Amino acid sequence: MAENQKNLCAMIPAELHSRVRAAQEQAGVTLSAYITELLTNYYEKKGEEKMAEGIRTMAFQMPEEMFQRLKRHLERESERTGKKISQKEFVLNLIRQALDAAEREEAERNAAVD
Repeated sequence: MAENQKNLCAMIPAELHSRVRAAQEQAGVTLSAYITELLTNYYEKKGEEKMAEGIRTMAFQMPEEMFQRLKRHLERESERTGKKISQKEFVLNLIRQALDAAEREEAERNAAVD
């Protein structure tokens, strides 16, 4: 072991262990390098959780049944497109579409009045 390194050992749930090992193998690095990167990213970002300039947070609750439907839809779309679609990406796209449609309708109404 390198002189400036220490061993860290912790019991974690077996399912989490499997997920970590799978991600580590997919990353193609040693377990030590993978855990070091995870912990470093966590502690470096912890102090930087301030919102970026011009970004706002929107949070809301929804019924469990609707949430499960959303999760299933995102899984299907991710499989279909071959690209993971996040909840954030999905909701922002819906909002963008609704706003674009509303702005088009308003522009058409204004054009008809002129």
